[in-house]
Amino acid sequence: VANGREALEALKQSDFDLILMDCQMPEMNGYEATKIIRSSPNHRIRNIPIVALTANAMNGDDTKCLAAGMDDYLSKPVKKEQLAEKLGKWLSNNSKSSAA
Repeated sequence: VANGREALEALKQSDFDLILMDCQMPEMNGYEATKIIRSSPNHRIRNIPIVALTANAMNGDDTKCLAAGMDDYLSKPVKKEQLAEKLGKWLSNNSKSSAA
């Protein structure tokens, strides 16, 4: 999706096992979208693992992502080995295979 609002709409339309959340999106950034997801009354949506994707790689950026409610963090550019490790970590107990 192009922004956080579209991410929220997508969650209403389909089931996802994991969200790769870009932190710096227009209209609504990933931090705001994550806070809304985590406050959802829908248990399924509220508990989807969220992995932050950000171009920021400064000290404390991972802490900011976790404080917003994200479960994990990847800095860009993402290497396929890093992505595979995160997917394995968060999807290992899931029987579905779709990702947002």
